[in-house]
Amino acid sequence: MSPDVDLTVPKPGRHALRDRLLALDSRLFEIAAERNWPFAEPVLPRLSRSANHGVLWFATAAAVAATRTPRARRAAARGLASLAVASLTINTLGKRSVRRPRPLLDPVPAVRHLKRQPITTSFPSGHAASAAAFAAGVALESPAWGAVVAPVAFSVAMSRVYTGVHFPSDVLAGAALGVGAAFVVRGLVPTRAQTGPPPRPRAAAPALPGGEGLVVVANRASGSADRMRVLHRELPEAELVECEPGQVKDELEKAALRARALGVCGGDGTVNAAAATALRHGLPLAVLPGGTLNHFAHDLSVEDGRSIGRAVREGEAVRVDVGRFTSGDLEGVFLNTLSLGVYPELVRERERWTHRIGAWPAEVLAVLRVLRTDRHPLQVELRGETHPLWLLFVGNCLYHRLALTPGRRTDLADGQLDVRVVHGGRHPALRLLSAALAGPLTRSPAHAEARVSRLRLTGVAAGTPLAYDGEVTDVAGELAVEKLPEALTVYRPLP
Repeated sequence: MSPDVDLTVPKPGRHALRDRLLALDSRLFEIAAERNWPFAEPVLPRLSRSANHGVLWFATAAAVAATRTPRARRAAARGLASLAVASLTINTLGKRSVRRPRPLLDPVPAVRHLKRQPITTSFPSGHAASAAAFAAGVALESPAWGAVVAPVAFSVAMSRVYTGVHFPSDVLAGAALGVGAAFVVRGLVPTRAQTGPPPRPRAAAPALPGGEGLVVVANRASGSADRMRVLHRELPEAELVECEPGQVKDELEKAALRARALGVCGGDGTVNAAAATALRHGLPLAVLPGGTLNHFAHDLSVEDGRSIGRAVREGEAVRVDVGRFTSGDLEGVFLNTLSLGVYPELVRERERWTHRIGAWPAEVLAVLRVLRTDRHPLQVELRGETHPLWLLFVGNCLYHRLALTPGRRTDLADGQLDVRVVHGGRHPALRLLSAALAGPLTRSPAHAEARVSRLRLTGVAAGTPLAYDGEVTDVAGELAVEKLPEALTVYRPLP
């Protein structure tokens, strides 16, 4: 026997394993093709076509968002963002890295065939990736809506094998990529469950099982009717009072005289008035969001009548900080933000147009009109030095920026004022834009920030507008801002 002849048996390598997996994949595809799927013939091919270019998921997102609950809108947005990341990954990496041909359609009954066969490579399945990404994104924000969407997503993924355009492994890989995309989006923009305020410091508040002793004042202009109906179902013994905007403060004062707990439904300005009343009378406050933005309610993780109803029934409450400002004889409080400079003018301009063209178009128009106006920076004195400012922002507690999303607070009792300024100088629009895009910076030529417990400005020109929680007033001379730590008790559902 020649010594050059090798009679050893080769060990199965990775190529042999790959061949076995591909053979198994093909066999599973053939089994699916041969199998009779009850009721699938009129549904799955149509469902598969409807998911082309994400049309099905855009329509689903619109339907979810149309329910008008904050969580549903966030779930829809997160689902679409996850879908976008998955699609981008599939089109730039997935399809180009593994050029697997599509399965042969011979074993698939002709009635299942799609009218237009895809021409891209088979691995991974883009439809499965989009379906899984959308469903996972929705579920991470709202498990309830995720449970509604999941069966549709599963059916879309299965339809790709049923119609013969993908092998089972293509679908599994696409689904795994889609779920991964949803978690990537969550890493960039955490969900409300991840960033909700800590459940402290807990406060003693009366538990009102049926809502007896709770008087809720609602601003009729905020479109509160639907929210009040939900609250009435949750707390049937609560007293509900609806009034016009000009009557809100008077009705709050009347309610405080007969209530064990004060409730309010409206936007941030209405909530501000209720907080001031609750502070004066030493009452706990129940906030039902009813405006356009509802910053305070959302930072409390209060989204609708069901969540606040549960908190009131169980007596679940926390203490939160309040900001207070004084200027001469003027005194006020703020739960969210206070600002001088460009922003108060923007608020006034927005209010002029909101009733004519709607909230968001008015916001855009106000920005354009304010920034195009020829103006000079605000002049204020701080520690004996004059500073020209385009904007002074004071937040009640620290505002965090989450990736590209607007800032929000994760602690409503941190004892701090979040102070940020945009320095005066040329090109105010560019300075404001750079400050907005850069987020919190310790120091830069255009803007700066600091954390303090009180702030004092002097030399404020007469008639200078000041915005607080969406309301605008005029100040002059000296402006003092301070914290009232843990001054207000508010109902909030605890984990």
